[in-house]
Amino acid sequence: MSPRGSGGPATGSARETLGAWAELLRVSALFTVVGDGLAGAAALGARPGRATALAVGASLCLYEAGMALNDWADRDEDAVDRPHRPIPSGRISPPAALAAAGGLTAAGLALAARAGRPSLAVGTALAATVWSYDLRLKHTPAGPAAMGAARSLDLLLGATATATATATATASAAGAASAKAARPAGSGVRAALPAAAVLGVHTAAVTTVSRRETQGGSTALPLAALAVTGTVGALLGRRPPEAGPGTPGRGARHALAATLAAVYAGTAGRPLLHAALNPSPALTQRAVGGGIRAMIPLQGALAARGGAVGVALGVMGLVPLARTVARKVSPT
Repeated sequence: MSPRGSGGPATGSARETLGAWAELLRVSALFTVVGDGLAGAAALGARPGRATALAVGASLCLYEAGMALNDWADRDEDAVDRPHRPIPSGRISPPAALAAAGGLTAAGLALAARAGRPSLAVGTALAATVWSYDLRLKHTPAGPAAMGAARSLDLLLGATATATATATATASAAGAASAKAARPAGSGVRAALPAAAVLGVHTAAVTTVSRRETQGGSTALPLAALAVTGTVGALLGRRPPEAGPGTPGRGARHALAATLAAVYAGTAGRPLLHAALNPSPALTQRAVGGGIRAMIPLQGALAARGGAVGVALGVMGLVPLARTVARKVSPT
């Protein structure tokens, strides 16, 4: 039977379409998003549950919405610098990409709403930040800060959902009025702020370098990002004040956090150093990819510092999956 008779062209066309959407949405980078919400829950010292899963689902949808919107907004620029991208190459139409961004945003907000009103509020702020970045702030001095804020809000979304669910369960068990459940959620967000700030600073540094990934030529930007990476790694590797020698289990948690902090520093730092020594477009793009991949050990280190050893190890289990998919679809 000939390939045409067996439906080969249709199968090939469907495969090409799926490949184009995978490239547009940068599916290999999705593995770096899951740990945001889990690290947020760990920052509270709480176990992730259904609400945390809803927050992670919302994060994934909003992240993908940002990817689709990014390429829609950059379609004219990509036609010059990256004509192989799905939109300028004609594999995906601009209206389809914009519709996907809108649909994914709606889906993300719906999942956030399922996790509670506080989560919806954080999810709405996250969605607004994503759309503002892609449509207006990306090419302004505020761009890296906006992207860092988006990643911080992503972690806070997981913290808020988990805190709200925990407070509601506690109030229900105690027979208290449900209105009292809102107050612990706010304190949960405050407890997660340091972890959110660390994630945001790293993201802002990587975003700053990414501005030169098609042209290269900058030594200062990779060096600055390398300094940020070293500082973050050193902070995460420090023993927490409460992790004294006589505290059961704290030493092991610190050892894991320090190990993952070192993995983070190596994953992000090595390609940044190469880009600083030779700021070519190829090495600059590798530095950006390394910064994105470093999100996973960074999230693992944050979870371990929060006492969630199992979560930290589970997050690190995403590394081989991310590497496998990244060989087929670039995360940048």
